[in-house]
Amino acid sequence: MIVIDNILITEDVVDKKFVCDLNKCKGGCCEDGAAGAPLDKEELKIITDLYEKVKPYLTKAAIAEIEKKGFYVYDKEFEWVTPTLDSDNEICVYGIREENGIIKCAFEQAFNEGVIPWKKPISCHLYPIIAKKGKHGDYERVNYEPREQMCSPACALGEKLKVPVYQFLKEPLIRKYGEDFYNALDTIAKGEWEEIDFKE
Repeated sequence: MIVIDNILITEDVVDKKFVCDLNKCKGGCCEDGAAGAPLDKEELKIITDLYEKVKPYLTKAAIAEIEKKGFYVYDKEFEWVTPTLDSDNEICVYGIREENGIIKCAFEQAFNEGVIPWKKPISCHLYPIIAKKGKHGDYERVNYEPREQMCSPACALGEKLKVPVYQFLKEPLIRKYGEDFYNALDTIAKGEWEEIDFKE
């Protein structure tokens, strides 16, 4: 276990290799799961505020589901999550299935086109890293949890390219925890921990 401030990181995050292979997994993490994408509380307002700008990217079925269920729903296990389309293998309502079968995020599409300033829920951006609040105390657990079958091509590609999980997910890790956290994690991963200049 790696500990940085009050964040507990499993060693798999630096030891394992991973690079998404969309042509093989087809973005299956957008529909494979017990619920929609987990949302931080501050993301609820963001989704509400940005919905009208993202709406043109959505399918009619997704819009109908959102109008029925709301922009987000509460799940007993995961708390606030994105709604899913029960009629389409439980795909996230904000997912767009293209003709080639690959699922892309409506928020990310709008972000890439400069329509909105927010990329997508941080839980989606971080996957296959899953961050959860600790059950006892003020800390977070950061685990590497790829789907065994669905993510096997990404694990294989990561091994081939020799890209550690934390390096592949540099952008979302910095987005969530900041550059100091990432630099500390990078230093630990490279075995240079003794060279870190700690600040009081």
